[in-house]
Amino acid sequence: MGANAANHRLGWLIVGLGFLALGLTFSARAMLGLAMPIWEEEFGWTRSFVSTGASVALLSMAVMAPITGWLVDRHGARPLLAGGLALTGAAMLGTTVITTAWQFMLVYGVVGAIGFGLVSMNAVATASARAFPDRVGLASGVSSSGSTGGQLVFVPLAAALIAAAGWRAGYAAAGILCLALAPIVWWLLTDGGARKEANTKPDTAAPSRGILAEAAEILRHPAYLVLLISFVICGVTTAGVIETHLVPYAAACGFGEVSSATAYGTLSFFNLLGMIAAGWLSDRVHRGRLLALIYMMRATAFVLLIYVGNDFALLMAFAVLFGVFDYSTVPVTAGLVAGNLGLHRMGFAMGILVAGHGVGAAAGAFAGGVLFDAFADYQVVWIVSVALAIAAALLTLTLSEPREQTVPA
Repeated sequence: MGANAANHRLGWLIVGLGFLALGLTFSARAMLGLAMPIWEEEFGWTRSFVSTGASVALLSMAVMAPITGWLVDRHGARPLLAGGLALTGAAMLGTTVITTAWQFMLVYGVVGAIGFGLVSMNAVATASARAFPDRVGLASGVSSSGSTGGQLVFVPLAAALIAAAGWRAGYAAAGILCLALAPIVWWLLTDGGARKEANTKPDTAAPSRGILAEAAEILRHPAYLVLLISFVICGVTTAGVIETHLVPYAAACGFGEVSSATAYGTLSFFNLLGMIAAGWLSDRVHRGRLLALIYMMRATAFVLLIYVGNDFALLMAFAVLFGVFDYSTVPVTAGLVAGNLGLHRMGFAMGILVAGHGVGAAAGAFAGGVLFDAFADYQVVWIVSVALAIAAALLTLTLSEPREQTVPA
């Protein structure tokens, strides 16, 4: 009983540390938007230049996601999370002393990108799943929700600090927090006095084949191809068109900055709740059908967005509905990956999915701008998003319902 209770507490410690690590690193990324207009005035940098730095970081993270997953399957999440937090903290502190464009690209686009990539959602979800193999959905849902939940706390605090003491103070605070958490993660992800790595350690059944052979094996799995296609669509319809174009759309509809920010904040709050609820449900119901329902409800939310006009109540209704079904795909997809491919290679498999999500997000952000320029509004963007979400729903309905494997098939 005592050992089980200790393992239970250790498991929730892993989940909590993953939540906090994601919260800090995602907030550090989001601070770029707070600093961008200040840097334009102070350094004379164009918005396109700063955005290019952000794009370089995002592309680097997408490339790193499978590598991070490969590493977590073999070495556990402990060195990745601790190392990623340390690099993120170094990048945030380094940013406070930059004065030239090449320094920004080096510190943020290279050092920061590596840090962001190591503290990845697939590494955190995998560590949480291994801590609770009988509750993969709930554990991965709670820990992954740090990507949204942390920003609800840290980004407003950073904005207040920047307003009161300047952007360097905000970046310095973020860097210190990340550096402070890194050794805590390294030390706490152990069983205490024995100093052995906890349940973040990979299964002994992890395959020893090379990375390309392992990728080929994973991609041959029919269910995985469905998940990959659906996750690319997920990237298009979330980080792609919504995170990039929702606020400009709200402005085009006549809503001011406060109204737009309120809607986006509401979406983020319900995103947090939706990820946890979906994770809890995915341990109890047919995951393929649940994933299909999420995509169908996302399509419904886009229909609401088409008719927003100047109706703030309808905009808020969209924010609530879309928020619930935004990143709620993550814990359900994580459970399906674990069930179809096994916990022993979940990190690498999720890493490929995260890379696909990043490609979809980039395509969605780009296509949204192109379609807006072509039609002078966003209606076509939302209609295409409805169609893509429905397609993802139909695809995921074909998924079967195996539960977690612990050894290679």
